[in-house]
Amino acid sequence: MSIAEKIKVLIVDDQVTSRLLLSDALTQLGFKQITAAGDGEQGMKIMAEQPHHLVISDFNMPKMDGIGFLQAVRSNPNTKKAAFIILTAQGDRALVTKAAQLGANNVLAKPFTIEKMKAAIEAVFGALK
Repeated sequence: MSIAEKIKVLIVDDQVTSRLLLSDALTQLGFKQITAAGDGEQGMKIMAEQPHHLVISDFNMPKMDGIGFLQAVRSNPNTKKAAFIILTAQGDRALVTKAAQLGANNVLAKPFTIEKMKAAIEAVFGALK
């Protein structure tokens, strides 16, 4: 069994198309345990029920944005150890810096390629195979 097959992934993005693209890319990389949420509030409910190993979260979302969700994940003792990759279309260095200061493990820019996603995840977990 590969490392990817053991990792539970939570995708948090308000755009259905983005969630589908992320899920498809993760599946191509060998991930089997993938859950999705439409915003940070829904993501925290899922994490409270069953913590995941990896969170890939968009930045711009209604109700609770990616930074708020990152703060919520990091402040909860049951979820704070999850790896967190923030996904953004913005080339905003201030956002990237703030996300890093709050404990994001990596940033993945949209549009992304499977190779860039793999590199972002491997930077956190090591080789997936």
